[in-house]
Amino acid sequence: MKKLCWLQMKQKPFNQSVGSFRRISLITVLAVYFLILVGGVVRSTGSGMGCPDWPKCFGSLVPPTSVDQLPSDYQDIYLEKRLAKNDRFVAQLESLGFSKKAEEIRNDKSILVEEEFNPVKTWIEYLNRLVGAVIGLLILITMIRSFPLWKVDKVIPALAVFNLLLVLFQAWIGSIVVSTNLLPWMITLHMVLALLIVCLLIYLYYRANRLVKDRLEVTDNPSYLFNVLLAGFILMIGQVILGTQVREAVDQVAFQFGGLVRSEWVDNLGISFLIHRSYSLLILFIHVYFVYRIYKLTLRNSVLFKLTQLLVVVLMVEILSGVGMAYFAIPAFLQPIHLLFGSLLIGIQFLLLLKLSDQKQLLSVKLSS
Repeated sequence: MKKLCWLQMKQKPFNQSVGSFRRISLITVLAVYFLILVGGVVRSTGSGMGCPDWPKCFGSLVPPTSVDQLPSDYQDIYLEKRLAKNDRFVAQLESLGFSKKAEEIRNDKSILVEEEFNPVKTWIEYLNRLVGAVIGLLILITMIRSFPLWKVDKVIPALAVFNLLLVLFQAWIGSIVVSTNLLPWMITLHMVLALLIVCLLIYLYYRANRLVKDRLEVTDNPSYLFNVLLAGFILMIGQVILGTQVREAVDQVAFQFGGLVRSEWVDNLGISFLIHRSYSLLILFIHVYFVYRIYKLTLRNSVLFKLTQLLVVVLMVEILSGVGMAYFAIPAFLQPIHLLFGSLLIGIQFLLLLKLSDQKQLLSVKLSS
């Protein structure tokens, strides 16, 4: 009896540490998704260059509200600062052997365009950066809360440290996005890194969850389900990358039309939009087939089945928002929704893949025993 009480007392601090880590990692996942939504608002409102410098905004921790608060030659001042930063970035690319890409940036005339001050766009971008700063703090706390788990699972704190380093790299990429005046491929890289950070956080939460909860569910043919969903996951990542390219095409068309005649934008988006639209049918087919197999092979009260139901809802919203943009002249309010639900879809897919991977291991153990 005494030994049992001692074990329970010893287990309590561990459970508290795991519970604390799970809470902060889950909060951080939700916060990153909120940041993706805010980033979508920044893009849909054309506020990406609302602050011409980084990390400050017009050289201040609190941006101006009127052009009268800026010097008369503010555009020349911040263009010079951005070009100086670009020169350093180009030199870094050349030192790493990316001479061709460095030359492309050096000769890109769009970088020389300096936007006029717009208080609404400036404050939208500023709020985006404030949310990003909060995310950075949450990532730091997640790392700190992971250290007590070192004795039982060294992977969790190791990945938490790596995730913090990845966030710092993401912040640096964000500064380059600003200095290169929203260079298209930099925006794509920025988005891919955001999804990688989300998936890492989901994995950290899931791995910590396994420390205190048994993996009791067993699914029929989990290897087959895993492979089907893995194909859908890879295709969805490709679709997101295609989507960022369509978004870049939208920016170019909007600039050509001076932000007017939105009804003509879709017809001028080119091949990237057509591929993106057709590609979505393949993704829909794979997910419908996956949902059908899950319905046949899993219990209705299982976590896998419930997550798949959520997957269906998110996928439908993602497709409908895409259809809405294609047929209703790309309304600005649908763009961040489309981006958010695409990112949510990847997160749910990844979580399902983790669950199915566990089921594969459980089934393997069951068959070998």
